[in-house]
Amino acid sequence: MLRTISLGSCVFVQGPVVAHLADGKVVIKVDERNYVGFPVKSVRAA
Repeated sequence: MLRTISLGSCVFVQGPVVAHLADGKVVIKVDERNYVGFPVKSVRAA
């Protein structure tokens, strides 16, 4: 499952989920690197 996380105020990374952390952050993997950040909430049209 792909997720988008924010690494800062205007830096976003998208990739497959590796782990969910206890503080609400998500770990994703892009190539050989792991990134940790808060997930971006999805907006669904009505």
